[in-house]
Amino acid sequence: MPPLLALALCIGAVVYLLRLERKQSPEVTRALWIPTIWLLILPSRPIGLWFNARNRDPDVSGPLDLGVLVVLFLVTLTVLARRRGRWAGALKESPWLLALIVFMLVSIIWSEIPDVSLKRWIKELLAVLMALVVFSEPRPRQAMESLFRRTTYILIPFSLILIKYFPVYGVDYGPWSGEQEWIGVAQQKNSLASLCVVSAIFLIWSLVKRWQDKGPSVWKYQVHAEALLLLLTLYLLGGPDHSLFYSATSMYAFLGGALVCGWVLLLEKFGKRIKAGTLTAVIVILILLGVVTVFIGGSGIRFFASSAGRDETLTGRTQVWTSLLPVVMTSPVVGKGFGGFWTSRTRATFQISGAHSGYLDVVLGIGIVGLLLVSMFLVSSGRKARDELSRDVGWGVLWIGYLIVAAIHNIGESSIDTFTAQLTAILLLFTVCSSKKARKIPESGEAAVEAEPERR
Repeated sequence: MPPLLALALCIGAVVYLLRLERKQSPEVTRALWIPTIWLLILPSRPIGLWFNARNRDPDVSGPLDLGVLVVLFLVTLTVLARRRGRWAGALKESPWLLALIVFMLVSIIWSEIPDVSLKRWIKELLAVLMALVVFSEPRPRQAMESLFRRTTYILIPFSLILIKYFPVYGVDYGPWSGEQEWIGVAQQKNSLASLCVVSAIFLIWSLVKRWQDKGPSVWKYQVHAEALLLLLTLYLLGGPDHSLFYSATSMYAFLGGALVCGWVLLLEKFGKRIKAGTLTAVIVILILLGVVTVFIGGSGIRFFASSAGRDETLTGRTQVWTSLLPVVMTSPVVGKGFGGFWTSRTRATFQISGAHSGYLDVVLGIGIVGLLLVSMFLVSSGRKARDELSRDVGWGVLWIGYLIVAAIHNIGESSIDTFTAQLTAILLLFTVCSSKKARKIPESGEAAVEAEPERR
């Protein structure tokens, strides 16, 4: 099939899926396209790099990316200014999130590159503002579901098209091995794998939900479409060799999240509910495993690595951790300042783009204090997710699933050190949009009138 024809068919299919999604979410306003665009950008490569397909330097973005960021920031502030009565006090129920964001800002004081750190913190602030936009929707939960569908409907099909028909954009080659790597819309293979895990968890949840509930006739078309998308997602997750453990960390995160979701659902089926202390213990154990693994040279997860066909160095991760630990020890309590360590220079020095451990990256940036704040954010999010089970089992299960995926994923990859990573951004959305105020559905009055001009 000619590449342009394949691209045209893909665009047509995506537009059709988005029309189905629109019919399912009639109360979502046009303003939701702002966080949609933001969430589409996160797992993808910087916009400027689309015009330089072979450039993989994450620091090279250029004025185009800056311009998009400024526009998103200004439009988001405009929307929030119009809705100020609907999101005021939204963060009061998330004290650990507030403490983390504030500490990130304060840590810029001791960063060696404060200007760069400040720019990176502004992106964190934008993530919080995006969550507030979703929170201020007439039905925040419906808005989040719509947001997840849009990103999945767009990113997965286009990743496949880029890999198969536009390999200059969708395929890369390992710098040392020279082996082919699928990257799709992402910047590298592990980023695509993470995108696939996030999408697969949501699609499975959506299909189970549709199977349990009777919905409008439009749902039957979405069932077939989402089942096909799930197959495509799992196909992409397998990589060019169609291996179950093409990206071992992502696959273990996916399996762990799916198993815990199944366990929670099984308990609910028998009239039981996972205890808050049990869920907290699981999250804390996974965090401790991730931290300890770095300091003991990967011994804590060596069995899982060998089961996935990886060598004793965990594909070079143990060597990276060993080289970074002396840096950590120079400022273990408060770190190098948020966004103050990874630059083009340090990436060249250590010949790596990140620590391949979210917990190590947190300590590098904001130290042990920051790691404690991140841990408390995850634990508090877990407690909210468990409480959600009493109101909406399905929604609580999805939230718990993403928490477990994030905790496991950051043992061998990095995402928890920033809210501008897709997986952590999703946890931010769940946390902010779970407040008591967000659960109140406006039926009439000022909130409903205010939302009307923004409808599709």
